Amino acid sequence: MGRRQTDSELGRCAPLLLFLMGTISCCMVYVCLSLVFNKPNTVSTISSSSYSSSEVFENEGQDGGEAECCRGIEHLELWGDAVKWGSEFKFNSSEGCCMACKSMCRGEDGPCLCDSWVFCGNKEACGPRFGECWLKKQKDTLDPNLRDSGDQVMWTSGLIFGKGNGIVGLKTGYGIIHIKLFPDCAPHSVSYILELLALHHCAGCQFYRVESRGRSWDSQGNHIENAPFGPPFAVVQGTLEAYGTIFEDIPREECPSIRRGSVAWVGSGPEFFISLANHNEWRKAYTVFGSVLPEDMEILEKIVHLPTKPEVWSNINVSVLEKPVAFRFQRIKTSLETQI
Repeated sequence: MGRRQTDSELGRCAPLLLFLMGTISCCMVYVCLSLVFNKPNTVSTISSSSYSSSEVFENEGQDGGEAECCRGIEHLELWGDAVKWGSEFKFNSSEGCCMACKSMCRGEDGPCLCDSWVFCGNKEACGPRFGECWLKKQKDTLDPNLRDSGDQVMWTSGLIFGKGNGIVGLKTGYGIIHIKLFPDCAPHSVSYILELLALHHCAGCQFYRVESRGRSWDSQGNHIENAPFGPPFAVVQGTLEAYGTIFEDIPREECPSIRRGSVAWVGSGPEFFISLANHNEWRKAYTVFGSVLPEDMEILEKIVHLPTKPEVWSNINVSVLEKPVAFRFQRIKTSLETQI
């Protein structure tokens, strides 16, 4: 005869039950997002002034407690003029080194004193150089000086874009969309964007899906109470893969929530989207690597109202442009450089 389960036994099982319920919930969210993002056999889909990335995170922190991030790329050594010598400047983590550089790039006036950092964090490979933090200044932050890369390189490096820097343009027939890049949050993603910028063309790059805010979000991107989360889903979607290049999947990078103007990958790319609304319901499902400057959102709103045709992707109703909008990357002139 089976015996009755005691309270203590139930208590021991409770954590396991909670874990299973949480796992099931996460899987359901993943499946739902996959449906809205995946177009069968071809491309992926999406559902439901000058800023520094730290300003974006600080503003989001007021709403949802977003933490400021500071990351780099392992096995990469950037070169440049040293403003702090690593032999005399050490940290226990790459984040500490990154924050030291960022602290020299928060002024309202003048250029950043530090815009790149190099850290040695592998105890075995670094030996006596472990912890060295080299703070550097690039001649061109959009074309950083690369010393070496590969598995044999013991260094981790990252970029810091201060206010007014690290902005690239997507030149369309409807205007230039200025995007502030977030290398301290999504270094791998930004590295790929800088590669596209260096090509001086982006043949094949285009917007192909547009959906308005509908009646679900107001003009500031705030969700309207009791309104559905789509369709339409308040997005402009496209691809960032130039003809003649070999695209490698972008690794997942922890980034802030989707806000109006957020530029993010669909999965591992090269499909991407720009959000026209604050999608708190998507939480942190996508890698955000930049944000459109507020004054350029009207260009996207204009593109959204171009002629479209309905399609069904993975049982989701979407709106596809009758004529895709091509764009190319463009360097943006700052007070310290001339436009190319």
